[in-house]
Amino acid sequence: MKFRKTEFRKLNARQKENFNFQKVAAILADYGFVSMRLSDDWRGADFIAQHVSGKPLRVQLKGRLALDKRYRGKMLYLAFPDRGIWYLAPHDKLLDKVLRATTIGSTASWKKRGAYSFVRVPQKVLSLIDPYRVSTL
Repeated sequence: MKFRKTEFRKLNARQKENFNFQKVAAILADYGFVSMRLSDDWRGADFIAQHVSGKPLRVQLKGRLALDKRYRGKMLYLAFPDRGIWYLAPHDKLLDKVLRATTIGSTASWKKRGAYSFVRVPQKVLSLIDPYRVSTL
């Protein structure tokens, strides 16, 4: 059998989510985590990342940096890629930093839906997410 790499852009939404889970789970394994996919969102989490120390993380998987008021107070981490780099960040801490450093709080998206996502993370926000980098190109 000859193997060919899959083109991410040709996958449907569910396939992309599965692909992203496999990618981030492999990266987190390098940091001592075993990741378990949940069949449905449990308290906002798409998967649990259990560290070898015993500490579990509840993780919301995103295809890009997306912040949401409904995740506040749920002790969730966000896993998301940007420019081929994966990040794992505590949602609430990152949300507070981004709200202080940007104007997303005054956007229609944030005011009406309580959510905001970045198609591509701007330079100003890159410095805020850099401490949460878990992979490189």
